[in-house]
Amino acid sequence: MRELTQTEAIDLVGRFEAGQEIPETMRADVRMLGSLLGRVLQESGSPGLFDDVERLRVATIDAYTDESSAAFARAQAIADSFTVQRADEVARAFTCYFHLVNLAEEHQRVRILRERDGRPEREDATDSVAAAFVRLAAEVGDETALSRLQSMRFHPVFTAHPTEARRRAVSTSIRRLAALLEERDGMRRNGADVRRADRRILEEIDTLWRTAPLRPEKPSPVDEVRAVMAVFDETLYTAVPHVYRRVDDALQGPAAGGRAPIVRPFVRIGSWVGGDRDGNPFVTASITRKAASIASEHVLLGLERTALRIGRGLTLDGTSTPPSDALIALWQRLKAADEDAAAEVAKRSPDEPHRRILLLIARKIAATRTRDADLGYRDPERLIADLRVVQESLARAGAPRQAYGHLQQLLWQVETYGFHLTELEVRQHSAVHAKVLAELESGAPRTELTDEVLDVFRAVSYLQERYGARAAGRYIVSFTQSADDLANVHRLARFAVGPSGTPPVLDVIPLFETFADLQAAPRILAEIVEHPEFAARLEATGRRLEVMLGYSDSSKDVGPVAANLALYEAQAEIAAWAQQEGIELTLFHGRGGALGRGGGPANSAILAQPPHSVDGRFKLTEQGEVIFARYGDPAIAMRHIDQVAAAILLASSPSNEKRNRDAAERYTDVAATMDAASRDRFFSLVKAPGFAPWFARVTPMEELGLLALGSRPARRGLSVESLEDLRAIPWVFAWTQARINLTGWFGLGSALEAVGDEPRLVRAYDDWPLFRTLIDNVAMSLAKADDRIARHYLELGDREDLAALVRDEMALTRSWVVRLTGGTELLGNKPVLQRAVKMRSPYVDALSLLQLRALRALRTDAEAGAPIDPEQQRLLLLSVSGVAAGLQNTG
Repeated sequence: MRELTQTEAIDLVGRFEAGQEIPETMRADVRMLGSLLGRVLQESGSPGLFDDVERLRVATIDAYTDESSAAFARAQAIADSFTVQRADEVARAFTCYFHLVNLAEEHQRVRILRERDGRPEREDATDSVAAAFVRLAAEVGDETALSRLQSMRFHPVFTAHPTEARRRAVSTSIRRLAALLEERDGMRRNGADVRRADRRILEEIDTLWRTAPLRPEKPSPVDEVRAVMAVFDETLYTAVPHVYRRVDDALQGPAAGGRAPIVRPFVRIGSWVGGDRDGNPFVTASITRKAASIASEHVLLGLERTALRIGRGLTLDGTSTPPSDALIALWQRLKAADEDAAAEVAKRSPDEPHRRILLLIARKIAATRTRDADLGYRDPERLIADLRVVQESLARAGAPRQAYGHLQQLLWQVETYGFHLTELEVRQHSAVHAKVLAELESGAPRTELTDEVLDVFRAVSYLQERYGARAAGRYIVSFTQSADDLANVHRLARFAVGPSGTPPVLDVIPLFETFADLQAAPRILAEIVEHPEFAARLEATGRRLEVMLGYSDSSKDVGPVAANLALYEAQAEIAAWAQQEGIELTLFHGRGGALGRGGGPANSAILAQPPHSVDGRFKLTEQGEVIFARYGDPAIAMRHIDQVAAAILLASSPSNEKRNRDAAERYTDVAATMDAASRDRFFSLVKAPGFAPWFARVTPMEELGLLALGSRPARRGLSVESLEDLRAIPWVFAWTQARINLTGWFGLGSALEAVGDEPRLVRAYDDWPLFRTLIDNVAMSLAKADDRIARHYLELGDREDLAALVRDEMALTRSWVVRLTGGTELLGNKPVLQRAVKMRSPYVDALSLLQLRALRALRTDAEAGAPIDPEQQRLLLLSVSGVAAGLQNTG
């Protein structure tokens, strides 16, 4: 089987790279980073490694551009020819390459955002808050639009679900490389010699190559908390107030910064990290307390430093900027509480009253952090009140720029983050509550589980007393199937504090996950709001209620198409019920990063929601690799928040609600046909005899449990005989690794075929936002799949009936999606995304071929009863990490 000559290989790679139409600046970055990685491989001390990587790279590009079986067979033969040790090195090399390509792509996005300086890409774009406000005001008037802007809420909730395949050490190395790339750009702009930057980048790539790609052991819940804190420290603490500032600048124009802002803080950060104990025995009440303590330490340290920096720069003398009476009174109070420090501050700032106050405020924040009860703030509201006194004094003294400049950003930070940083949420399974209650009411001796469950409520009480009411109090009940499941939480809280104690303030949130639970949701909600504790809490909050919807289990339950339609219907019914009951509803979307778990662009999903299901409030989970992709870089984080907030603002516009309402009515029959046909097709696969063990055989599902991705176990039980015991994350992750991505599309082709009316479906793609979002997400899912590689995974199962079912449905779905979106291939209507997928695909193929050879060897050994080969197992796990880096949305 002839391999390409060197001349043919160079020509092939050149034509492939040229055909991707990558922006020249990004192409230069990829070329530079790739060449430096090549140099690292040549210097690695492993003879022939660079040449072997190049052989496989050229072969997979050839197989990708030449669809003949001979080209694919050549690539497969090269992958199979390596020793296990060499395959290990090659897999690591391709994984490093993906990290570098992802970095270059992210850097290009940042470069474009900075060149635009936050302006939307198109003049008619509405995907920024400022532009969305203008459009909304044109429909509802300035006053109503401003009211909606000021009451808007975007509430991302970070979770520790194990889908981030990179080690934190690898992520840290990539962040250092990002800073070096930025520095290199600055040198080039200034005409400086970039050789020093290139040398430092080469050193960092060498470090990345030498860093073990796999975690030696699972992270603890505290490790996961600290990983999220890194995102806060490096990005969110400053990025969120910058978003507020940018919006205010756009809306107020030249007057911005010289008068009070019209933008109010609309971001709240939630967290399940250290609070989500559903299926995770390692998250205890002690861990929950520790998670809150770590978060508080981070935010208070940030606020202290910010107040100190602002105070040092506030050198306005009392003659030019006289203090108000309220400021003088505040000084007297602060001085009485901290006499020695006040004397020192007054000595250094003899006639700078505003500076003196800020410096003492910084000391009070520090005392809050170190738990000095005599000096520290009792709650963030008192800090906000003191800062308002300073702000109002400055404004009255004719210094509005100082009043509404950096000081305003500090106020925004306190209003957004409080003293707790993240609003920590507890989650537990309804069955656990029922089991514990039965034990308590039986009078039997308390088990360890019961003591732990009750201690959680005591932990919530402690957190509310220590950090304020916002710090904790949301309690999510997984698999809510009745009103009793929710009432049980209040009963347990009373058991925890005893007959004379006061339970913590709790907002109990139902989580509806399965198809049946989604259908039952309106009935359960109507029942629970009559419950005394629920009714009392509703009145105390102005009739506010949160309801969580699970995307993962509903999709695993009935397939992606029926799940999407069921979720839309459930939202519509719950929103209509809330409107009727005068309840301010917040729907909490349990979305994952992968398309099979509700992933995809959040802004387009928001605009496709049913009328009144958003109403200015959007809450969702941000999981695994998505956290770092969306919030790891300040410029990208600001753009993401801006886009999502714009969609939240526009979702409730009359025109958008009318479009969704009309489309849902117009295509009711299409939805019904698609629902029935997709479910039938999905059940024909997952309910087939022997499906679960077949799935475990044709994907690396079993092996995924060996990856040290997160603290939470990958399965609810030990058996793979039943999908009910398999968590949604490995269900999605495994199909993705097999390059099938079944959870994102299976059943859609049959659903569209059952409708059959192509012209009407094309119109639906144009007119029906829910349908368009579904089709676009499936297009991306299929674009990242690979028919030929998928075929080899399916062959591992020795079930041609099931394999044919998957292949036929994939072909049918691909055909329909291409026809509905126009063009001749997937993502033809989204050229930027298409280029990104195509650029990566051949390199993902290389890792998939290495994974396949390892999986075959492991399956053969298992059949023969031989012990597991640790080298083959390691190769498989390395390839999993690499494929995850290449595909980017794994779980």
